[in-house]
Amino acid sequence: MKNYHGSFPLTRLRRLRKSNGIRSLVRESRVSPSDLIQGVILREEGDPAAIPAMRGVERLTVTEAADLAERAVKAGLGGLALFPYTSASDRDAAGSRAFDHENLMGRAARAIKQQAPEAVIIGDVALDPYTDHGHDGLMGEDGTILNDQTVEALCRQAVTLAQTGFDVVAPSDMMDGRVGAIRQALDRAGFEDVAILSYAVKYASAFYGPYRDAVGSRGALKGDKRTYQMDPGNAEEGLREAALDVGEGADMLMVKPGLAYLDMVTRVKDQWGLPTVAFQVSGEYAMLRAASEAGAFDFDAALMEALLCFKRAGADAIITYAAEHAAKLLTD
Repeated sequence: MKNYHGSFPLTRLRRLRKSNGIRSLVRESRVSPSDLIQGVILREEGDPAAIPAMRGVERLTVTEAADLAERAVKAGLGGLALFPYTSASDRDAAGSRAFDHENLMGRAARAIKQQAPEAVIIGDVALDPYTDHGHDGLMGEDGTILNDQTVEALCRQAVTLAQTGFDVVAPSDMMDGRVGAIRQALDRAGFEDVAILSYAVKYASAFYGPYRDAVGSRGALKGDKRTYQMDPGNAEEGLREAALDVGEGADMLMVKPGLAYLDMVTRVKDQWGLPTVAFQVSGEYAMLRAASEAGAFDFDAALMEALLCFKRAGADAIITYAAEHAAKLLTD
């Protein structure tokens, strides 16, 4: 803690608050479009666009995602994080569609790179959009999520994403040892320049509910994910998770969810100094939307305040489903 000197009336802190110009001059944290990563839920033509739990957000076709990427580049956004909506008919116990170059993720990546080559695209590495049980990993006969077998599958998925054009792969599964294994798999396949954004500190959170609706996992999920995602009561464990991922070659670290875990954003950034990303998850977005529609507050003001809080806590970038909207607010 810095040692501040001064006392009233010699020191009047309100002097630096008296006008918008002065407040802007001395503001410690700022949000810019380049800090924001647009979360995108992909869909096939004919699949529903609306996500009832996430008013203002729609699933996008491949063509619509490419158009969004072009707008994102023009708006100066930091990138796009893609996630697929997968119907029950495309799910199986092995998550086989995750390794298909012609799945939604692969087709979207190629379309985006053709239409907006400068766009940075981040691919989710986890099996939950593709498994018929809704878990991020492979399931044993007794219902246990199998760590090492899952890691092998995640390596295949990460290489598939790299082959289709993703700039960054983001393992969100929380299996032990997956970052190092994915790094080695990418390097062996000739993708040394593909970065890894590790979901290093990912909690077993109720705030993911709308996302599971968005990607079609809620009805599929058997049980819960507490055997591999973190207990919300733990902080030191999160630092251990981050330490392991740093040692295994992670280029960037994620804290998820974001707003309820700002302490972890600060601690991870302070401890490691790596680029740190916070995820304003579906439930956080949905709360802001629902409260604003109930007349509790203005959505735009609450959104920008929340994004500013992520930056103040130490986040270098923020994944949010409102990135494009926020960029317009910043530039209008």
